[in-house]
Amino acid sequence: MKQPIDGLRTPYYAVDIALLERNLEVLAEVQRRAGCRILLALKGFALWSAFPVIRRYLHGIAASSLHEAQLGREEFGKEVHVYAPAYRDDEFDDLLACADHLIFNSFTQWRRFRARGLAHRPEVSFGLRVNPEHSEVAVKLYDPCAPGSRLGILRENFEEDELTGISGLHFHTLCELNADALARTLPAFEKRFGAYVDRMQWVNFGGGHHITRKDYDVDLLCRLILEFKARHNVAVYLEPGEAIALNTGFLVASVLDITHNATDIAILDTSASTHMPDVIEMPYRPVIEGAGLPGEFPHTYRLGGMTCLAGDVIGDYSFPQPLRPGDKLVFHDMAHYSMVKNTTFNGVRLPDIVLYDSRTGDVNVVREFGYSDYKGRLS
Repeated sequence: MKQPIDGLRTPYYAVDIALLERNLEVLAEVQRRAGCRILLALKGFALWSAFPVIRRYLHGIAASSLHEAQLGREEFGKEVHVYAPAYRDDEFDDLLACADHLIFNSFTQWRRFRARGLAHRPEVSFGLRVNPEHSEVAVKLYDPCAPGSRLGILRENFEEDELTGISGLHFHTLCELNADALARTLPAFEKRFGAYVDRMQWVNFGGGHHITRKDYDVDLLCRLILEFKARHNVAVYLEPGEAIALNTGFLVASVLDITHNATDIAILDTSASTHMPDVIEMPYRPVIEGAGLPGEFPHTYRLGGMTCLAGDVIGDYSFPQPLRPGDKLVFHDMAHYSMVKNTTFNGVRLPDIVLYDSRTGDVNVVREFGYSDYKGRLS
């Protein structure tokens, strides 16, 4: 998106269907070449207004909670895979009503729910998440295999005499990584758990595969999957969330005020804290259309959000022309981990959600947010 869409109030998220389909075509080609099944992980991207497009390409969704599973069952209508670190007694039957695959994080949980699960809905395929004890992610916050991780069963705690009723294994070691990271992960997984894979029907390679990134090695990914399937004769699933929506979405915001404190500061009608939380959590510096690094262009500003959080700062950017109240800024790559993680802290209004198609110019405002959305979260 080079320019804001005329006539829309800011802030708003805009997802370009043309870019989304471009990503989906890459994923569909991986499925065809490697004979694997790719799922949309709702933890990264859950814009269900776009599901009619996505389900034409992918096999289903991966859910991390009852509500995600219900959304996947109701709105996606294909396979629903569920994994959570633990399940609640009062939600388990509802999860079974939604799930095609249900993955347990421990043998304790498996024993607790096994009889109930098999009796309630025998057609559900049950799996276990294992921890290959192999780290590829530099940021510990996002490393599922960091020392002391609560995610997955260690080899030393694996109980092979408790596998009756288990059809698959799941592991997850990646975050925004290329296929070379998977090439290093698979030997670690097979070293610890390979003896059990031949007893399974499927293995889920988890998420974090940045398949639609320009430099991603699709050939290596396909070769790794094909070789793994040949060794073990199992189905292979991948469940990226980010790769589906990577570089497909934008956040458009307006400048509200210009102030000065050691540097020029632009206050926007958006917020890193509420509307793009990964800017603070990851952290990272989002790309803005037409802007550069500090000093790259003549006019440098620190871009701040509208909450009371002192650290609600998006970053320092330079612009060819001075910013003025009313100017609009287009933030790139704002589809994944934005809408699913945003908040109404300080009562800040959530950005509206727009689907548009850059091929045709069609624009559809699918959701507008207001006071009732803030009030409805509270009591």
